[in-house]
Amino acid sequence: MANQQQELHKDLKTRHVTMISIGGVIGAGLFVGSGSIINSTGPAALVSYILGGLMVVFVMRMLGEMAVLKPDSGSFSTYAHQSIGPWAGYTIGWLYWFNWVIIVAIEATLVGAMIHDWIPSIPVWVGSLTLTLLMTITNIYSVKSYGEFEYWLAFTKVAAIVVFLCLGVAMIFGLVPGIKSPGLTNIIGNGGFFPQGILPVFLSVVFITFSLVGSEVAAIAAGESENPEKNVMKAINSVVWRILLFFVGSVAILVTVLPWDDKELMKTPYASVFDMAGLPAAGTIMNIVVFISLLSVLNSGLYTSSRMLYSLAQKGDAHRIFLRVNERGVPVWAVLASTLFAYVCATFKFMSPDKLFVFLASSAGGVTMIVYIFIAISHIRERRKIEKENPAALKVKMWLFPYLTYATIVALAAIFVAQAFIEDMRLQFYLTSLIFVLVVGSYFMFYRAKGNTSRPEQKEIKKSRKIV
Repeated sequence: MANQQQELHKDLKTRHVTMISIGGVIGAGLFVGSGSIINSTGPAALVSYILGGLMVVFVMRMLGEMAVLKPDSGSFSTYAHQSIGPWAGYTIGWLYWFNWVIIVAIEATLVGAMIHDWIPSIPVWVGSLTLTLLMTITNIYSVKSYGEFEYWLAFTKVAAIVVFLCLGVAMIFGLVPGIKSPGLTNIIGNGGFFPQGILPVFLSVVFITFSLVGSEVAAIAAGESENPEKNVMKAINSVVWRILLFFVGSVAILVTVLPWDDKELMKTPYASVFDMAGLPAAGTIMNIVVFISLLSVLNSGLYTSSRMLYSLAQKGDAHRIFLRVNERGVPVWAVLASTLFAYVCATFKFMSPDKLFVFLASSAGGVTMIVYIFIAISHIRERRKIEKENPAALKVKMWLFPYLTYATIVALAAIFVAQAFIEDMRLQFYLTSLIFVLVVGSYFMFYRAKGNTSRPEQKEIKKSRKIV
């Protein structure tokens, strides 16, 4: 039974945080989504991945600079609260929580569907519920059990990518028996490097940036690690080579080995490469890897959403019941509430897949870009403050400050607005914008109504000042 203590245990080890950060950006979107990007862009998809990757690298660098100074399970929500204002912390915290519970709901239905495909006698909802409950139990037992589980899930994804990279390089250099080196034929010999023109390159950046999110989970997890400052720094510093190696590297292999306009091969590009190399059961192996990727996101989603809910309760933005932790330092009620909400959302996939579920999924779809914009704004304010008060404390610094931070804000805002001009993302843009406005409005309605301009914690500060 949960007790009244309010401290999370720092039980995550360095290897846990490192693997969480490495596996954070490797999801089903990379294994499956990269094919459609290459189909619509051509070999120039490589440029799109570099540009999208840079956006995430810059945001993580900013977040790392703040996280090294103040490791916190609320991460960017706490930083927005401190540097922009309570309304910003409230808004970003609830939006990010909502975003992750919807992601959990989506992943749960996908996992259930995969199990049903393998074993038709198991209904989708049974597989979905069973694995969601398994991940919930893992999260509730201890943060160490979450870290250990996530470590091996992420390790499997990383191992698959490493094997793919080694195999791809061997194929490019003609080292695989029976396979002739493709040279540059697929890159420049089939319509050139920009066969679809330059516009698809920039449009693809929008999709890619959304598929690259997840690295920020490491900054949240580091708050519960044995050495927060060291682990945050290590995770942030590794984000550059992670994206270069896993995303840009693997896409470079795909566009070199596979013809960009072969839609059949690009449906499952990684499996296609393994199949070309003569690897037995390539499709089945990649399906298992995708399944593990979905489980990993499901596991991390429950962890991340519960910690954000815990952080919101710390700031008085959520009910205090979510502060309660068990004897192993896990915010049980926050985990259970996140799980329950996620599964209620998942049931909409079965009850109203074309209306309610689409509405929820689209509402949360663009949240990450809003969060990233707030991280960048928070960074500018925090950096200027620390430079005045204690510049020696800056152990991790954002490059070319403040110019690169401003440029990142402009680029992120452009990516967010670009959704309105892309047919498949237009609904997402409007619904995410609506949810953002509603959450901001709810803050002012709850905390500013009837002349109540002070937050709960601000009232306590005022009381103490009066007593003094």
